[in-house]
Amino acid sequence: MRRLVLAFLGLLALAGCGEKQTAQAPPPHKMTAEMFGHYCGMNVLEHPGPKGQIFVASLIEPVWFSSARDTIAFTVLPDEPKDIQAIYVSDMGRAPSWEKPGQDNWVEARKALFVIGSRARGGMGGDEAVPFSERAAAEKFVAENGGRIVPFGEVPREYVLGSDGEKSEAAPEDGAAGRAPLD
Repeated sequence: MRRLVLAFLGLLALAGCGEKQTAQAPPPHKMTAEMFGHYCGMNVLEHPGPKGQIFVASLIEPVWFSSARDTIAFTVLPDEPKDIQAIYVSDMGRAPSWEKPGQDNWVEARKALFVIGSRARGGMGGDEAVPFSERAAAEKFVAENGGRIVPFGEVPREYVLGSDGEKSEAAPEDGAAGRAPLD
């Protein structure tokens, strides 16, 4: 009987090994004065507009960004890690103000809506991809600042990688859709 029980337990253990384990995404960290932007090396609290943080499996701490646009750029640049567990951006619909985007009002970027091509300038003074968790807040922002609403996967690669000061595809003169979206 004992052998039968041990054999049964062994089979259960083997069956469990074949199942794909799904790791839960780490929760976002609260933004503090100790957080520095990955690309600019400056304190993220010193800049207005939305911020971002990305959790990478091969790193212990999240990677911080002074803008949501830089956060998205990290995901498409070939030399950056690809073992991304979670991407969080400031939910500007819940932000106290543009100057103070909030310390813990994060939304998972892949679930957010982004306003691109607006008059709002990001943390480093460039074009910004302004994130919102709710469409109504994004529509209100567009009514006040211009731009258009797109989901994470449709933010154009050229928009987040383009040079500041260049005309972005987000507001083409002829109204055409423009360039290819992110992968």
